[in-house]
Amino acid sequence: MVDASRYERFAPVERRILIGGTAYSIWRPPDMEALIDLEAFAADERIPYWADVWESAIVLAEDLATMAGEGRSLLELGCGLGLPSLVAARRGFTVTASDYEEAALEGVRYAAAHNGLPALATRVVDWRALPPDLPRHDLVIAADVLYERHHPAALAGALAALLADEGLGLVADPGRARAEGFPAAAATLGLTATPTGARRPHGATTGPTVEIWRVVRRPA
Repeated sequence: MVDASRYERFAPVERRILIGGTAYSIWRPPDMEALIDLEAFAADERIPYWADVWESAIVLAEDLATMAGEGRSLLELGCGLGLPSLVAARRGFTVTASDYEEAALEGVRYAAAHNGLPALATRVVDWRALPPDLPRHDLVIAADVLYERHHPAALAGALAALLADEGLGLVADPGRARAEGFPAAAATLGLTATPTGARRPHGATTGPTVEIWRVVRRPA
C-alpha cells in the first residue's frame, strides 16, 4: 500500500460510490473552498475542482465499467480524484491518471491503495500544453473539463495528439456552454465527436444530465 500520510494532511472523508455493482471508496478533502489559492487563481484560473467527484466522472465511470480493458492503455486527462481511472484499472486497462494538481494525484493513489486496486500510473500533465514525451493511448478520457472559451480547441488538440490510430476518446460534460464548441473543434483536427445521449448517473433523479462524446479519427 502506498504511504497515505501525505494525503492525510487534508483530513479526507470517505465517499462511497456504486459503479457497475461495485462500491468504490473515494476520499475527498472536507472543505473545497478552504483549498482555494488566490494567487494560483489569478495566475491560471485554478480552482480546486479536483477535490470532489462530479456527475460527469460518475457517468463516465459507469460506461467504463462495461468495457474489457485487458491489453489496452488508457489515459485520463484532468482526472481529479480519478474515479474513472480507478474503475478502468479494475477492468484491466493499463491506466495513467493525469492532472495538473499533484494533490489530486495523491488522492488517486490513496484511493487505489485503499480499494485494493491494481497499480496505476499517475503523472502531472496540463492537457492545454502537453509534454512532448506523452505516448498515444487506446483510450483517452476526460470528465467535465470544458470550462473556458479556449478549452474545446485545446482538448481537441490533446485528443488528436494522444489517440492511437484506432483509439477512442470519451469526453463527458454536464451541459456546459463552452462544451458546445467541442465537436466543431474536433472536426477541424480530423476527429469525429459523436454524442451518445445525455443521462444522469444510475439511480439519480435530480442533478445535471451528462453527455458523453465518442471521439475517433475520421478515416483517411
